[in-house]
Amino acid sequence: MTAAPVLDDARVAELVGEAVTAPSMHNAQPWRFRYSRGDGTFRLYADPERNMPHSDPDGRALHIGCGAALFNLRVALAAAGLHADAALLPDAEDATLLASVRTTASDGGEDTGLRLLEPAVRQRHTSRYPFAEEAIPENVRTALIDAAQREGAVLSFPESWQARWVEELAEEAEARNLTDRGSEQDLARWTRIGADEADTATDGVPEYAFGPRKHGGRAPMRDFSGGQPVADRGTTPFERTPHLAVVSTDGDQPVHWLRAGQAMERVLLLATLKGLATSFSTQALEWPDLRWPLRDPLTGTGSVQMILRLGYGPQGPATPRRPVREVLAIED
Repeated sequence: MTAAPVLDDARVAELVGEAVTAPSMHNAQPWRFRYSRGDGTFRLYADPERNMPHSDPDGRALHIGCGAALFNLRVALAAAGLHADAALLPDAEDATLLASVRTTASDGGEDTGLRLLEPAVRQRHTSRYPFAEEAIPENVRTALIDAAQREGAVLSFPESWQARWVEELAEEAEARNLTDRGSEQDLARWTRIGADEADTATDGVPEYAFGPRKHGGRAPMRDFSGGQPVADRGTTPFERTPHLAVVSTDGDQPVHWLRAGQAMERVLLLATLKGLATSFSTQALEWPDLRWPLRDPLTGTGSVQMILRLGYGPQGPATPRRPVREVLAIED
């Protein structure tokens, strides 16, 4: 077995700093990392205190966000010339331990593909702005589909009536969320309204990242203001024909959610390198009776884990991140 490389504390912090640029629902950042100097292993833990009891009672979105952070860590390690030997859910007695990542020297192969994604790790930001009415080339779609498949998930692009069906389910969910007390409480906890709060936040979605309020168009957008007034926030039309992509897995357990998170992040990083802006539509996924009909209508199989919106438009602003010292522990 190849000996684990020696990483100093500063290098470990840099690698985890790359990992935590990952997206998570409402930017809750529901992760913790532990690094063991002795065996060169990173351990990724869920932070249950950052879960959303109403919108994500089973922790599915929490696992997806942590899976995205895990993928970013793998990319960062590859860029550092290291190989990440990742094991999902390695301890049946500890449900909060989501993954262990043992580091060894890289021998190329898959690590080369991961390394090429590294420039996008800090470039990728969620964009809640309108995108152009411009088609995504077929070769780009094929590359994104392949990216998801490499991580054990399926990426599909619903067309015509199926796309409209996905949009309608998202619209129904958004209408419910705006009048649902539990959804309102989750949103209020993780949004930062007012310049003082937004400018000093280390988590959540600050008002400068809400994007304009939608006035026309069919892009399935969430109104993060929850109906509250936000200074200098205008309204604008969004896409009439949004490009949506659905991430699905062949099961619906924590291990599948972690795979979906890694697949999602691989797709997002590649999309960023291809010049695409990206955002999410999770509203319908938060309601079991709406999530079920999102499945592939032809096969009736697969569990939908995420809906992505892609297109050509402005990259969104960077949202705040917790200091690495708050999410990383290093031990001998």
